[in-house]
Amino acid sequence: MRILLIEDEKRMSQALCEILRLEKYDVDHYDNGSDGLAAIESNIYDIIILDVMLPGMNGYEVAKKARSKGISIPILMLTAKSELDDKVTGLDSGADDYLTKPFMTKELLARLRALGRRMQNSADGVLSYGDIALDTNTLTLSCTVNGQSVRLSEKEYRILEYLIANSGQILTREQLAVKIWGFESDAEYNNVEVYMSFTRKKLAFVEAKTEIKAVRGIGYELRCGDV
Repeated sequence: MRILLIEDEKRMSQALCEILRLEKYDVDHYDNGSDGLAAIESNIYDIIILDVMLPGMNGYEVAKKARSKGISIPILMLTAKSELDDKVTGLDSGADDYLTKPFMTKELLARLRALGRRMQNSADGVLSYGDIALDTNTLTLSCTVNGQSVRLSEKEYRILEYLIANSGQILTREQLAVKIWGFESDAEYNNVEVYMSFTRKKLAFVEAKTEIKAVRGIGYELRCGDV
């Protein structure tokens, strides 16, 4: 899961990045509202942790602008203010949840897990498309027609998760590279090609009709096939 942290307090952001990476989250960090909003608009993140007090553009404004652009990524808002009006303002701006500073690490992680569960399109944590089902807990790919299943690697899982979340759209190689490997990664587009090949082989292994189609010169699209 990829998290965007928008927080300007240096010590706080360093601590949060370290905690989240230890919990196996991928994290990108920005320290101001304008750059944070630009990162949100890339639409590659699963959850946004957004501080209220930011230079240039505060967290309320960032959340409002993101929602006005149709971006539905869950937002956990951090605030040093505990007054009810401030919390209501955050939720009305588009935040899904809020956490008052100072907070305990266990509570932060619990809130993130809760937001992650809300992203799943079924109560049992299974993402479905066409004749395939993707178990978000065990990283298992199954064919819903014949019952065959196979365990995916983390990268294969994230590729399929991203394709399912954007079904009906063509995803560029750049979008996939940034989503799976991150902005600061040295991964090249051939990494996308290699892992796309691996993922296709897993789909073939479970004999799914759902396919990953290459769109020449653009990228990839998930298609149901003849199911």
